[in-house]
Amino acid sequence: MSNTLRSVQLGTRRSTLAQWQTNHVRELLLHAWPSLDTQVTIVTTHGDRSLDLPLSVIGGKGAFTAELEQALLQREVDLAVHSLKDLPTMQTPGLIIGAIPERADPRDALISRAGYTLETLPRGATVGTSSLRRGAQLLHARADLQIRDLRGNVDTRIAKALDPDGPYDAIALALSGVQRLRREEVVNQILPLDTLLPAPGQAALAVQCRDGEEWRALLAPLAHSPTTVCVTAERAFLAGLGGGCAVPVAAHAWAVDDRLHLRGRVTAIDGTRQVDVREDGAVTLDAALALGGRLAQIALAQGAGALLEAAP
Repeated sequence: MSNTLRSVQLGTRRSTLAQWQTNHVRELLLHAWPSLDTQVTIVTTHGDRSLDLPLSVIGGKGAFTAELEQALLQREVDLAVHSLKDLPTMQTPGLIIGAIPERADPRDALISRAGYTLETLPRGATVGTSSLRRGAQLLHARADLQIRDLRGNVDTRIAKALDPDGPYDAIALALSGVQRLRREEVVNQILPLDTLLPAPGQAALAVQCRDGEEWRALLAPLAHSPTTVCVTAERAFLAGLGGGCAVPVAAHAWAVDDRLHLRGRVTAIDGTRQVDVREDGAVTLDAALALGGRLAQIALAQGAGALLEAAP
């Protein structure tokens, strides 16, 4: 192998989905570097220890990444695998995103023990979600719904959705996590993007490492350029709005005919107002950064700032 590294330690959270994601990255590494020795270390994060509290209370989705980043900086692990949507847009000094592999389907899914879709949910139905973004957009589509906080790993949330005595008529969560755990049979509806736009970077993985040429070279074969360009635009939109992970900001980018299209959305927590904006640009990383920033300014000009200030 041309890379000088012979062994790497991967850090992951304990959840089944986090370990699936880490094993997926491990397989990609071994495909690129067959003689590489790989080991996995479990790291417990603040978010994992506080599963009974809303994300907005425990500090947003950065609560799932801080301990992994600390383990990287202290050289306890060499690579950390994150869900990109959980990773704050501000880079931690000394660390970089070394690769973003090809992402899965970025849409959200609805699961209901009674087989409801968003359209057929009874008036006043209770929908569980861990995301302010999902809750706000669902209320924009159906003002009569009751949104209730739902925490826990994917298996736990699915079990709560299917519990015949549970409080939820349905739950909403990322489709990619359900697919990765091979639980697609429980999905009653894949929610259309017009109704529920995903979080910036949703369904993409980020492989974080210390900033060094050996790590860049190791991870280069894992990078998927089209995904990287798209999520760069989405995260630039989020950063241009102020950057938090636990805010009701949505974005989705896609490339068609050598043009990068970006749609962004900011929704009031109670669903009463929504700023929905679109713009396009060239399909390059620099253009994607500029596109996200430009669209954020358009959204702010249309009142997105006031909606974000009102968020918890």
